Amino acid sequence: MGSQAHPKRAAGSDKVWTTLITNTDYLSGLLTLDYSLKRSKSAYPLVALYTDTFPPEGHAALDARSIPKQRIEYLLPTKGKDYSNDPRFYDCWSKLTPFSLTEYSRVVQLDSDMLVLHNMDELMTLPLDPPELAASGDRTTSRRVFAAGHACVCNPLKKKHYPADWVPENCAFTSQHASPDAAQTEGADPAVGPLGFMNGGLQVVNPSEDIFRQIVRHMETDAHAMDFADQSLLSGLFRERWVPLPYVYNALKTLRWEGVHAPIWRDDRVKNVHYILTPKPWDEIDENGEFTGAEESHRWWAEVNKERKKVERENGVADDGF
Repeated sequence: MGSQAHPKRAAGSDKVWTTLITNTDYLSGLLTLDYSLKRSKSAYPLVALYTDTFPPEGHAALDARSIPKQRIEYLLPTKGKDYSNDPRFYDCWSKLTPFSLTEYSRVVQLDSDMLVLHNMDELMTLPLDPPELAASGDRTTSRRVFAAGHACVCNPLKKKHYPADWVPENCAFTSQHASPDAAQTEGADPAVGPLGFMNGGLQVVNPSEDIFRQIVRHMETDAHAMDFADQSLLSGLFRERWVPLPYVYNALKTLRWEGVHAPIWRDDRVKNVHYILTPKPWDEIDENGEFTGAEESHRWWAEVNKERKKVERENGVADDGF
């Protein structure tokens, strides 16, 4: 880690965690994510990547907690797909921005609805192709453009607008049910099943202007056919050229459910929980700060969130409702 801040960097380190924030709906999640990274004794800072839609009260909350922030442009294809069934995907294009942040040598992008349970700083030194090789497009020599976890394509909630081939037999995690011990440390082969689909919640990236140009060009050309925005783009453009991480780094909460991927889930091995879908854990906190939900993984978030607020009070941070 550098001792002096780079002129363009929001933080002094040249390796950072980042998370996108466009409004205050996910701000409680971001604040608890930041606290959980510090709680896990990460050596690297979290930088909040904000767009112009992020309001003043959000900035005040970040400033009060000394969380570095960096403005980014809102990324959206000029001719995109209609995501009215899942409006969250309009914001997801901006999660591709870390590929452009060349002021850092390594960026690990995290969704704000995540909770870090154990230190995962090893992602900052995970081997990837150098940017010039990754940008070459040579599929024979460039096989490690970025790292991510697989998406679960089981569609356990039976959402009707999801693709028809999103079924358990096509899910990479299903292929690991027979070897749960290996699943704690090895990602499923990206070639398993017909989909080879990644989840955009956590992305390990060596930023590159050339790669980002490829991404934007692909976005502008084919966005209308991308059901899952950034995830569809990266899974298609870099098919079998990304490093699959074990589920523990992007532990989608639904994997824990019986009938989904409970055979591989281990509470004590999970490093980072991802609270996909709704409700979010912060939606289940009452006016007294008590947890009202039933899902065990949500309870973990509520406990860390309560701890965060206690520490903030002790440090003189005014309660701003986040």
